[in-house]
Amino acid sequence: LGPLDRVAFSFVRAIMVRQATLLALLVLLAASVSGFLRPNFRPRYPAKAKGFIPKQILNAGNETYLSNIRALTTEGTNAEAYWSFDGTRLSFQSIREPLADTHPCDQIYTMYVNGNPDIQLVSTGKGRDTCAYFTPDGEHVIYSSTQAGMPGQDGKHCPATPDMNYGYLWPLYKSMDIYSVHLKTGTLKQLTNSVGYDAETTISPNKTQLVFTSDRDGDLELYIADLEIKTVRRMTYTPGYDGGAYFSNNGNMLVWRGNRPQGSDLTDYLNLLELGLVEPTDMQLFVMTDINNPNSVVQVTNNGAVNFAPFFLPNDDGIIFSSNVHDPTGGDFQLYMIK
Repeated sequence: LGPLDRVAFSFVRAIMVRQATLLALLVLLAASVSGFLRPNFRPRYPAKAKGFIPKQILNAGNETYLSNIRALTTEGTNAEAYWSFDGTRLSFQSIREPLADTHPCDQIYTMYVNGNPDIQLVSTGKGRDTCAYFTPDGEHVIYSSTQAGMPGQDGKHCPATPDMNYGYLWPLYKSMDIYSVHLKTGTLKQLTNSVGYDAETTISPNKTQLVFTSDRDGDLELYIADLEIKTVRRMTYTPGYDGGAYFSNNGNMLVWRGNRPQGSDLTDYLNLLELGLVEPTDMQLFVMTDINNPNSVVQVTNNGAVNFAPFFLPNDDGIIFSSNVHDPTGGDFQLYMIK
């Protein structure tokens, strides 16, 4: 199993499981009725995709370009698996027994990919967790969590969930911060402490930088920082969602998914952002060809579909990603490559 063979699972499920707070949903419903959003606003991502599992990925016999496909997990719900730098382990988020009985939202686990998987819970069992990534030394995992809560909000429990009949709206929890946990001692260190969403963290192959998504400046933008997140540099400035970024293998480029709404779509985006929500539709792929020059952005796709999980090929001459371009109104995601 390669680092991207599971990527379709990760982001299809990411669309389905990210949830908003109940209060935000009530405000959104009231706003829709009152005209806060434009009158003809409707979710553009159909409910029929809920619970979809891409059969083509599960049926190895139908694959032309993938081989040696094997399942690594057999229980619970599992998503967003990322490789350790030495290629022996995965970090991932999961809802599984026995914790799922009392805490039915994602926590962070690690496992080995060969031999005994030795699946270990490495997060605290509090709040909702996501986006786990091994540090270069293999001794820590960086992840995001709502466990600290907000004033008047208990961070120990799962955040409230909205009615997904209103579409696939991702929540931007204001209590979502980035943490680092030492895998042997369990020592937890909070790396960000700003009010707002800090998540979607990945680490550069140069082993000195990370990139994450945050709404700390009023929009969902990309930021590069050192591994302790002491020195932070904003990378994107265009209105719209920028997230899910990965470094190139040489550490000099970024690739990510983004949305560039215009006109009434931009109004919808900003209104949802005020409510702590984002609608993951019409996600296109972008590359920053030089991280020292934030203006070196190239749009790679423009297909009106949802494109996720872009990752550079080993020699950085192309990207592999997941997309529903063959079914842009549905939830059937497949892997594609651009060179």
